[in-house]
Amino acid sequence: MALITADRERFPDTPWQFVETRYETDGAETLETLFALGNGHLGIRGAHWAAADAGLPGSFINGLHEIWDIKHAENAFGFARTGQRILYIPDANNFAVVVDGEMLSLAESEVLDYRRSVDFSTGIYECRITWQCRSGATVTTTERRAVGYESRGSLGISLEVAADRQISLDVTSAVINRQDQPVEDHSVHDPRRAGRHAGRVLLPVRLDGGDGSLRLSWEAAESKQRVGIAVDHWTSAGHQPFETVVDQDDSTVRYVLAVDADEPFRLEKSVSYAAGRAIQDPEVDAAAVAEEALRPVDSIFAESMAHYRAYWATSDIVVDGGRPGLQQAIRWNLFQLAQATARADVAGIPAKGVTGSGYEGHYFWDQEVYLLPYLTYTNPDGARQVLEFRHGMLPEARIRAKELSVDGALFPWRTINGLEASAYYAAGTAQFHIAAAIAFATNRYLWATGDAEFREGMGAELLIETARMWISLGFFGKDGLFHIHGVTGPDEYTAVVNDNLYTNVMARFNLRAAAALEHAGITHEERQLWEAAAKRMQLPFDDRMQVHSQDNDFMTLEAWDWTTPRSKYPLLLHFHPLVIYRHQVLKQADTVLAMFLQWQDFTAEEKQRAFDFYDPITTGDSTLSACVQGIMAAEVGYSREALEHFTNAAFIDLDDTHGNTIDGVHIASTGGVWSSLVCGFAGMRDQGPVPYFDPRLPAEWEGLTFHLKIRGRLLLVQLAAGSITLTVQDGGPLAVDVRGHRLVVGSEPAQVLLEPVAEPEPTVFPSGLPTASIPVVRGNS
Repeated sequence: MALITADRERFPDTPWQFVETRYETDGAETLETLFALGNGHLGIRGAHWAAADAGLPGSFINGLHEIWDIKHAENAFGFARTGQRILYIPDANNFAVVVDGEMLSLAESEVLDYRRSVDFSTGIYECRITWQCRSGATVTTTERRAVGYESRGSLGISLEVAADRQISLDVTSAVINRQDQPVEDHSVHDPRRAGRHAGRVLLPVRLDGGDGSLRLSWEAAESKQRVGIAVDHWTSAGHQPFETVVDQDDSTVRYVLAVDADEPFRLEKSVSYAAGRAIQDPEVDAAAVAEEALRPVDSIFAESMAHYRAYWATSDIVVDGGRPGLQQAIRWNLFQLAQATARADVAGIPAKGVTGSGYEGHYFWDQEVYLLPYLTYTNPDGARQVLEFRHGMLPEARIRAKELSVDGALFPWRTINGLEASAYYAAGTAQFHIAAAIAFATNRYLWATGDAEFREGMGAELLIETARMWISLGFFGKDGLFHIHGVTGPDEYTAVVNDNLYTNVMARFNLRAAAALEHAGITHEERQLWEAAAKRMQLPFDDRMQVHSQDNDFMTLEAWDWTTPRSKYPLLLHFHPLVIYRHQVLKQADTVLAMFLQWQDFTAEEKQRAFDFYDPITTGDSTLSACVQGIMAAEVGYSREALEHFTNAAFIDLDDTHGNTIDGVHIASTGGVWSSLVCGFAGMRDQGPVPYFDPRLPAEWEGLTFHLKIRGRLLLVQLAAGSITLTVQDGGPLAVDVRGHRLVVGSEPAQVLLEPVAEPEPTVFPSGLPTASIPVVRGNS
């Protein structure tokens, strides 16, 4: 299904904005995701202000969640016990506008003109609608929104009403608690979507208000987490509110007045949220904490504009000569990355950021493998904070390791509070590779920043504790090799297998990185054991196909029936897991991802053969797959496939190609778009002796430009057909490697000419399984 690209009149190609020029009911809830605002801490879905026009409105605070006891139909030792789900916090983005007795709504009123946009360069949402009222008046409403950055719990909203004649205006501004409203539990039909709580969640603690101000707070029934909100209103002519009503679910401030043609009415709504550890003490008034952080609306708008002015100066990625709309899609993805991470501070990054409740607001391995590359090279402090957050989970991870009879630390597959929340262990707990993802992100951060303090403290502890987990999980077999059994790799269509190649390759990296540390906590015997396990790690290889096998048994599985109609994808929604598990079919890149992340451990031929074998049997049912497939296609030399996979990744949410953008932006995929540009087309690889570049600029593109923050420098990278130009714009000289040519880059542009990359001949694999040539013996009939 194409949404944006199918109607470029409605959604014009504007490089610095996402714009809608015509209102339609189709896809309204998905558009609420695409128009959402956030700063990594606070998120506001892009719903229209009128209740009749909102589909799935909501606001979220990263990490604010409710818990419940998971009820397993058949329980077993070590199963996840506590469910966690992000909360819909009380939502301030609500207005009712009545003109001459007519309630304005897109669903019922006559609309003469309509335009809404979110501006990537400022972070400001604007919706301007001109209405033809039944009274004969022509009225224009303009709503603008922005979230704060210095004040990360702040939301600023302005609503202006202008008319061509005098009108009677009745405006109600509301704060609505929607968490407890009965809504369908979508997760019953689609495990990717959010469930709903059975009972009331937010219990009122303080409900005060008067003269246009609201001071409210609630406590979650089970997690006991609190949220406070303070709201102030201001009007252009100093109008006093007609009434202020306070309620635990619907608090309102109402204005009733006459508006003249030459005097538009402007209402500003300053909102401040307070949540987190600072207000969990019952003696602390959460609403009062929120009140202290209130900012004027124009100040919140100014914060947003200043933030994005600085952000784009070093984080923009410019493609010259791409297809129409591609630059807009790239900037939309980069904008989502900023909205998901900028002010998360020491917290995780939910799989949907703060744009929706999908995946219950949980943190996965996504943040380390798909988001931390972007953060490490654009916002190193932000990357460190995410790693500090993981380090803060070590006590729970050590306890979890003991539950699963391993040493060191075992981090949860999906979580908010540090406890495992995955009720399906085969595609959850069995994904031990999250430990290596955390170690890999830690090592990348250390390599890219040289942060000695982090290396000696938290970083070393993360590497050591995960290495201890691997050495106790695996074992030396009779063949003298180190094996890791009973795990699930990134490909969730093949579960609980022995020697998953990705897991083993990443565990080997983890063991090597820990063994290389100079740390008093590592004994000589422990270091030797890690080195031996890494050296003897089993890496499955199929001699017949001459390709690395995804696991020990993958090549023996029955081939998937590729005549299965597209309506049956994603397979996880139409086939029992056991049906999928016994077939040779992938949800996402697995072996190919291993070869990208551990790029120095595989030859060019091995990478090509792996790509040629696995790419055709990868369904793309995961939004994490297209970007990785595109990166490896570029490295192998398949220019057309690389651009095709990248384009698919860039439009995953804009075109809602997976059908679940309604529940929030796929943040890991947006991180994958960044990596596709930097690591795919620019060919950047890290964690070697020096930063390495092997560019693969698509023939259709004229150029690619971006910055990297690396080792205290700001490096400008400019690709053109036949050359790469590198310049250090801030900091001292930097040694880099371009296709084996070592050079030192300084403040003067250094250009390296590039030979064209020849496209290799695709590998032709033997058809059928090894038993395909055995004649079929038929009985007498």
